[in-house]
Amino acid sequence: MDAAFAQEAQAKFDPVDYRTDPARYKHWRLAFDGPVATLTMDVNEEGGIRPGYKLKLNSYDLGVDIELHDALQRIRFEHPEIRSVVLTSAKNRIFCSGANIYMLGLSSHAWKVNFCKFTNETRNGIEDASAHSGFKFLAALNGTTAGGGYELALACDEIVLVDDRSSAVSLPEVPLLGVLPGTGGLTRVTDKRKVRRDHADIFSTTPDGLRGQRAKDWRLVDDVVKTQQFSEHIKQRALQLAALSDRPADAPGVPLSPLQRTADAAGLHYQYVDAQIDRESRTVTITVRAPERVPADTVEQALAAGARWWPLQMARELDDAILSLRTNELELGLWIFKTAGNPEAVLATDDFLLNHQDHWFIREVLGMMRRTFARLDVTARSLFAVVEPGSCFAGTLFELALAADRVYMLDAQEGDTASLTLSRINFGALPMVNHLARLAARFYQDEQHLTALRAQIGKKLSAREALDAGLVTAAPDDLDWQDELRLAIESRVALSPDALTGLEANLRFGLPETLETRVFGRLSAWQNWIFIRPNAVGASGALKVYGTGAPVKFNWERV
Repeated sequence: MDAAFAQEAQAKFDPVDYRTDPARYKHWRLAFDGPVATLTMDVNEEGGIRPGYKLKLNSYDLGVDIELHDALQRIRFEHPEIRSVVLTSAKNRIFCSGANIYMLGLSSHAWKVNFCKFTNETRNGIEDASAHSGFKFLAALNGTTAGGGYELALACDEIVLVDDRSSAVSLPEVPLLGVLPGTGGLTRVTDKRKVRRDHADIFSTTPDGLRGQRAKDWRLVDDVVKTQQFSEHIKQRALQLAALSDRPADAPGVPLSPLQRTADAAGLHYQYVDAQIDRESRTVTITVRAPERVPADTVEQALAAGARWWPLQMARELDDAILSLRTNELELGLWIFKTAGNPEAVLATDDFLLNHQDHWFIREVLGMMRRTFARLDVTARSLFAVVEPGSCFAGTLFELALAADRVYMLDAQEGDTASLTLSRINFGALPMVNHLARLAARFYQDEQHLTALRAQIGKKLSAREALDAGLVTAAPDDLDWQDELRLAIESRVALSPDALTGLEANLRFGLPETLETRVFGRLSAWQNWIFIRPNAVGASGALKVYGTGAPVKFNWERV
């Protein structure tokens, strides 16, 4: 049994669980000092999420990033007093050596790509917090920083490198591993830090990277500081960044209580989210429920509800379901979204969220919703939404339909009818990673069409009205509904998953391009392709023989 097959076989018996908390961290330490939080990377070599490799030199795997993601959530919700975050390392003369190469060499193709995707989403989450949450990030590179470690630094607002005559920053993937320089790393070097193309070319093909003043001159870091002054410089700069924040200094935080989830052969089951798996058809039906009553009328009530307040709990449950299904259920190629509950409660909650979005907690809840829906946009699965009588595709939950590749709505001629409802939240509060509202992206920012849709806010739209407005793909009547939906599902799951991944990624993200869409575009296309080429993962490919002493054998054809 080869290593990739063995790892994939184990994954079926040992699903990845994205739920954690600071008491269970193996690789990070989280400390607080006034307005500054310090996230210290101290990777446990023996603490890999899968067997077969050691996490030496502060290298990381999916388990390390799961903890980082959780730590960021804790800072957002549980510590509103935090205004800046320092990322540093507990290892002497090493910040982070990047993704663990032996882990990548042992992993299946699917594991590598999903790992890279979650890693990039976590880095995007740092930038999202900087843009929306009111705190800034300072990367304190106290030693050598390579590959994915430098990607982590690139996600921060500022990078300070210790000037000890040996510590360098590098993206060594091309010369050492035969793969793309970090997907997000290459994009951030050019798009975010505006490193000149020729400099980026040299940097990305120099395995040892750059250090000291040259790294600063090439814009790879913001400052280089001598070892003796490094700690004090980081402390003072973190306080200066904190002074720019509007986060409250004395507000109590909201504890993120553990998510309650039941997993069985039928799927994943939460209070507001239910994922029913049909392995024979290779589909999963994800039903998201709204509350029957408005969950909060005041900010005080929302704070009292805390992590159990419907919009936050729903978003956390949906986020966990998305991540779990993406990682653990590779053959479920079509996700079918349904909704249930009281549309009026959703619409009232949407108005409440927008009316109080200047409050730190409400802002963070909106951010959690935004990031969760954005995971759908970059998920390599087909997404259908089904609108039936009793559905609750209103406001926030209508974003599920807008994220879908197709929307089917029953035009019932007898009995109860289906409807959907727009709210203000559909017009920009929960943007995609291309920074557009899903409605704006759907209609190519046609302002005349969007203005007409704004006039429909709050109105229950029938199937015919929704079809005429361009909000659904098809609206079969009772006679055709079952057959048309069945044929659509059967034909979709019969198509090549590779072709669908490329098709969906192209269709979901039209213009304009952003740093985020370029990151995920390169991951979906170039890195995905490179990860299956023999120059990287063949028997003598660079990624396979790394560290063994065996020579790399490249196919020299440029195709």
